[in-house]
Amino acid sequence: MTSTSDFDPSLVEAKELALSALKEITPEETIGDPADYAVEDDGVVSLRFRSKLLGYPGWFWTVSLTRVEGEEPTVLEAELLPGEGALLAPEWVPWSQRLEEYKAHQAEMKAAEESNGDAGDDDDDDDDYDDESDYLHA
Repeated sequence: MTSTSDFDPSLVEAKELALSALKEITPEETIGDPADYAVEDDGVVSLRFRSKLLGYPGWFWTVSLTRVEGEEPTVLEAELLPGEGALLAPEWVPWSQRLEEYKAHQAEMKAAEESNGDAGDDDDDDDDYDDESDYLHA
């Protein structure tokens, strides 16, 4: 939260306006109970509602409201934002870096296979048969 000098308490009470805005961008069944609010700069108040979207634990539907002098409260934006401890996607890694990591891993695996193959491989045959005829009669 930031400065509360321009705080308009009626914005906190504008839950119906916030819900109406959310219903324009998501089905009603994805919107949970009101969670809390934050007072932002310039008198903006962000109301948060728990998300019921599958795969989005710890996320909140957030609607930022303000009031222009002499007017009714209005919606600035509505969005889905992560809360504390929310499940987040990993940081994006450029394709070229992923390719380098993939090639390095492939080289490591090849080196490991070659070193394992050399350690247990001697020139003697591993089977118990001395020649082909022993194999055919076994």
